Amino acid sequence: MSQEHSPLLPNGAWSRPVISVTPAPRASVSGREEMGLLNPEPAPTTHRSLNTFFGVFVPTVLSMFSIVLFLRTGFVLGHAGLLQALLMLCVAYVIVSLTVLSVCAISTNGAVQGGGAYFMISRSLGPEFGGSIGLMSYLSKVCACGVYVLGLVEAILNIFGRDPASQVSEGLHVLPQGYWYTVLYSSAVLLVCLVICLVGAHIYSRAAFLIFLVVTISLLSIFISPLVLGPRNFTFSHQGGGNHTRVYNASFTGFNSTTLRNNLGPGYTLDYSTDTIMSFATVFAVMFTSCTGVMAGANMSGELKNPSASIPKGTITAVLYTFFVYVLLFLLVSSTCDRVLLVQDYGFFQRINIWPPFVIIGVYCASLSAAMCCLIGASRILHALAKDQLFGRLLAPAAITSSSGNPWVSVLCTWALVQCVVFAGQLNTIAGLVTVFYLLAYAAVDLACLSLEWASAPNFRPTFQYFSWHTCFLGIVSCVVMMFVINAVYSSASIVLLLLLLLFLHYRAPTSSWGYISQALIFHQVRKFLLMLDVRKEHVKFWRPQVLLMVANPRSSGHLVTFVNQLKKGGLFVLGHVQLGDLDVLPSDPIQLHYNYWLSLVDKLEVKAFVDLTLSPSVRQGTQHLLRITGLGGMKPNTLILGFYDDCAPDDYFLQDPAFSEGSWARRGEDNFGVDLSSFRTHFPPVRGAGSPRWLSPEEYVGIISDAIKMGKNVCLGRYFFQLEGAWLQPRKGGADRTVDVWPLDLLRPESSGCVDVGVLFLLQMACVLNMATGWRRAQLRIFLCVEEAKAGNQGWVTKEETLRELLGKLRIRASIEIVPWDAVLRLQGGTGGGAGTGGGAGAGTSPSFTKSRDFLSGLNGLLMKHSAQAAVRFLFLPRPPADPSQSQQYLAELDALTDGLGPTLLIHGVTPVTCTEL
Repeated sequence: MSQEHSPLLPNGAWSRPVISVTPAPRASVSGREEMGLLNPEPAPTTHRSLNTFFGVFVPTVLSMFSIVLFLRTGFVLGHAGLLQALLMLCVAYVIVSLTVLSVCAISTNGAVQGGGAYFMISRSLGPEFGGSIGLMSYLSKVCACGVYVLGLVEAILNIFGRDPASQVSEGLHVLPQGYWYTVLYSSAVLLVCLVICLVGAHIYSRAAFLIFLVVTISLLSIFISPLVLGPRNFTFSHQGGGNHTRVYNASFTGFNSTTLRNNLGPGYTLDYSTDTIMSFATVFAVMFTSCTGVMAGANMSGELKNPSASIPKGTITAVLYTFFVYVLLFLLVSSTCDRVLLVQDYGFFQRINIWPPFVIIGVYCASLSAAMCCLIGASRILHALAKDQLFGRLLAPAAITSSSGNPWVSVLCTWALVQCVVFAGQLNTIAGLVTVFYLLAYAAVDLACLSLEWASAPNFRPTFQYFSWHTCFLGIVSCVVMMFVINAVYSSASIVLLLLLLLFLHYRAPTSSWGYISQALIFHQVRKFLLMLDVRKEHVKFWRPQVLLMVANPRSSGHLVTFVNQLKKGGLFVLGHVQLGDLDVLPSDPIQLHYNYWLSLVDKLEVKAFVDLTLSPSVRQGTQHLLRITGLGGMKPNTLILGFYDDCAPDDYFLQDPAFSEGSWARRGEDNFGVDLSSFRTHFPPVRGAGSPRWLSPEEYVGIISDAIKMGKNVCLGRYFFQLEGAWLQPRKGGADRTVDVWPLDLLRPESSGCVDVGVLFLLQMACVLNMATGWRRAQLRIFLCVEEAKAGNQGWVTKEETLRELLGKLRIRASIEIVPWDAVLRLQGGTGGGAGTGGGAGAGTSPSFTKSRDFLSGLNGLLMKHSAQAAVRFLFLPRPPADPSQSQQYLAELDALTDGLGPTLLIHGVTPVTCTEL
């Protein structure tokens, strides 16, 4: 027999020497870089200039006050009463405070770049959640900015607008009204916001501070007015249904205990602006909109000098400050104004102020600040999305910044979208959707913090400690419930949109280097379940194949890898590889550099397999290592599969499969964790040529089989699987399906025929497992029963068939039985062929002598070719290898002659019980 044997795997495993290559020297790095202490995120290019007060506190306070403070305080108190209003306020602030705790925890766990909530969510939950929530937050801020601008214009026209029916202006009513005038005024206001945001964050912070001072003065005037003004009565009217006018008499009583007592309880009634009866839920929804600006400071993270310190301090201080102001305002109003005034006049603060323009200016400034906050916050989110390239080239221009670091292109794009919103006119119908989007973002922040906490990663150690998984979970539940309280339809639509974006980004977004929280959670749960998977509780009726497939060069074994993936039946599947070398003479372990290429191979082949590599002086020793250490707990390989050792010249699988073509690799749009196609092809050496020497001797190959059997592992040898194509499973012209043929006896040891042992049962089990796999269910399972007619008599084969059929019935295996007379083949048998044992069980005795005649082997091969030439796959019995290494070459020669030219064939030697007839 030629010394040029084929590899461990079909068509060329271990066909080339493994040369130890010293890794290329790396550029010198500092000790911190060597230990991986440096932040993998690129250094921010923006100029950070804002401190806690200007960058977080002021924007958050202005966003949480907004226009609701001035125009809806009386609405809430008039309908709900003081007690329920305070309850609503507490519930609302509990909800936002739970989210604030999560924000503080995440922001103090590492460096926070631009993008605010988007950055925190994406770096915690991954690009899918981050991109989808980020885009929804961006759109919500765009719409909110348009709403605030239109609200400001409406407030201006209420004071300065001229009646369209009148051609003459009276007093302050000088501004003409109409759709295009509203668009004109709104565009002018929006242009002011654009200019401020284009100049930079420092100008915005100064403008916001001035607005903050004006709003504070307005609030002080509201608090001082009851101390200065005396009681007074008001009469006003509203146009009701049926075109009739309702006249109301209301009064401002000053501080009065009777007024306070009358305002304690609820008094839900008709709302004059919507003509609907109010309820706790509807009033609460209106009041809660004032709390949705809690992330305004976090959205400025890219402009803060120290975001990890500023975000917690500024946000918590702003929440406490606004809560305190709201409580004082509720007490003040409930003690001084009767319910009719509160319910029937949204702008009653003007009536009871020492100087009414204070309130008007406060309304204008609150609306303007909210619009600017939304514009600059949205532009920062868009800039962060563009830098992360989650949506490809569509957002690429938004990543451009000025020399000072201001993302002016993002600001312009956001301004253009808001201008489109302004052209749409009144947006009261989608105001609820804006709030729902905000709440969805808050729920995502809580989910991110909850995931980090549950993952128990050692690197999650925020300096802010006042949170737990309970607060995160309550925050998620509270936000989701509040979404449906505000508007169930919008909430359902937003969740559907989120799911669609998640799917889009899952298949479209490039692989990120941010770290995936899903992997940490899976690790945490898998470890628990592996500890629960007790090997002492295993039962044979729940047995499944757990395969270690040894691969030397995947270029020549891709078909076998794909086939074994169908054979695993939900069990463990590991691709093993041994690289020859000695770690003592190498500067570093070369194996660590190879994992990415092998994992990319698994991805391209689309198989559900793990990869385990080892470095060893010999293939046999390395395979022993893998058989012992591969897997964990109850998930360890019980079956070793090798390629056949023959003289076939291997084909290059990479040149046949379109998954490894240039077009397919580029079309997927993935970076494959840094592995490109050229380096992937270069990493795996070319297949062995027809005359090339091999580095695996017959003795070592047979020794691997013997070692596996000694270690209680089942062994399978695969041959000719490069011939297995999809066409093999298609129906033939006659309409019959392809077959899977099983020969459940040791053909090389005829004296053992008829014995049903562990090896035979394992052979039947593996064939049945393949027949249950998707793509093989149409294949017909055939079992061949070899009989000696001359020796057993006319009825001998009938008894054997009945026995086999009874066995198949007990094993619930659907198969046809084919009777094959082989008297002519047995007459060709030569040599002793002796040996104790059945040849199939683990407890077989001394190994047989492999000295079969050439004519006998040729006769067996002819018998197989006659009956199984058209089968898709053949399952044959693998004899136990000889104990004497000198017989290894003869052993392989007999296996080669037996299966020569058959097509895809799996030789199987089973040593473990795998079947059970009990329920």
